[in-house]
Order: sequence, then C-alpha cells, then structure tokens
Amino acid sequence: WGGAFVNRLAVAAGPALAAGVAYYGPAPAPSEAAKVRSPLMLHYAGKDVRVNATGEPWVAALKAAGHPVEAFTYAGVDHAFNNDTSAERYDRATAEQAWARTIGFLHRHLDRA
Repeated sequence: WGGAFVNRLAVAAGPALAAGVAYYGPAPAPSEAAKVRSPLMLHYAGKDVRVNATGEPWVAALKAAGHPVEAFTYAGVDHAFNNDTSAERYDRATAEQAWARTIGFLHRHLDRA
C-alpha cells in the first residue's frame, strides 16, 4: 500500500513534495505522469508481475515527461522483499541494496530542500 501511496502523492502534491521513494507499489495511469514535479526513486521486485505491469509504463511516462526518476527492478525477488517480518519474501541482500540507494537518493534531494 505504501508504494502506491507515494506514487499517488507525487501526482497530487505537485511541487509541494520534495522527493519520493516507492517500493513495489502499483503505479498510477501513465497519463498522470505530467502532474509529477518531484524526483522519484522506484523499487520493483522482479517476480512481481502484477505491480510491474503498471510500473514499467509509469517509469516510461515519467521519463517521457522529462521528470527525474530512478527505477530499479531486482531480479529473483518477490513483492515485499524489504519486509523482514516475512521469511518467505524477505531478501536481505536486496533490501540492503535498495535501502542504501534510497538513503543516497534522499540525501541528494532533501539535503538541498
């Protein structure tokens, strides 16, 4: 739910959002990309066919609209790979890589805000 919320907040907030990071959240319609004004980092799980079906067009639309977006798809992991309370889905190495990228992204974009 959180990843979807971040994407929708980026659409609704316009310039009021300094930056956003979404983990495997279903994306808005690509037509909404023109409303985004903040840099986004998007993390996707390679095995998450349902979310990736919305994420790939979303990333393409953001790039086509000229918005700063960094998107990563982690091969071989499931939706909720960052959830350390789910032994079935949690992937420590991927979670740590995504977190390091997230922290770096937020420092780059929020330290100047």
